Amino acid sequence: MSGTRGAFARREWGPLFTTVRTALTARRWRAVPMTLAAVCLTALFQLVQNQDWGYQPVQDIGSVRAEDPLWLALLRTPLSLFVPALDLPVWGALAQVLLVFGIAEICLGRWRTLGIAYLATLAGTLYARVGIALGPEGPLGLPASDARVVDTGPSAAVVGLAVYVCWRYGAVWTGGAVVVAMVVEVIVKPNLAGKEHLAAIAGILVLIGVQAWRERGQEGVEPRPGARSWKPPIKS
Repeated sequence: MSGTRGAFARREWGPLFTTVRTALTARRWRAVPMTLAAVCLTALFQLVQNQDWGYQPVQDIGSVRAEDPLWLALLRTPLSLFVPALDLPVWGALAQVLLVFGIAEICLGRWRTLGIAYLATLAGTLYARVGIALGPEGPLGLPASDARVVDTGPSAAVVGLAVYVCWRYGAVWTGGAVVVAMVVEVIVKPNLAGKEHLAAIAGILVLIGVQAWRERGQEGVEPRPGARSWKPPIKS
């Protein structure tokens, strides 16, 4: 039985663990400069928004609501990833960013990590508008009151990155567990945040589907001279 569990662990997490361990052994914290900057930025926003003078400026640059004009929401969305939700402990947001962003930065590279994080967050942000337009009657709808809910924090980006990295490194069961956990979250507590997490996953699954289709079409095709392979590991 222990041998079976060991084989499963090696198959599920072996490539991912090897990539992360190799990068951290060789470069230590220099392997994740973007992640460290993101952690510091999140901590800074938390510190500033808890000051009497700092709350409104943070809201003005990184707070998103579905009732906001779309152009303003799109402008604020990139920084909204790093503004911790006021009703949740900041250590949770910092831990999420350090762990998941760090693994993704090592495995995917910093720019791809930021792009996927933004895509996941944007999918959640846009879903909120669609859900409110659908109304609370349907399973995908939201009550009108959710238009005034402040929508910030890294959770949608974290969920999207986790699913993407699991797919890219063959950790299928782990990625499936993340999806199931988000579905259970919505069933137990059907609020805006939970449904945005599912929207983030849906956006990432579309990206995965497109990339898998493109890669199948390129099987057997020799890469152009000087072209970089998409396959992992991809380093910053």
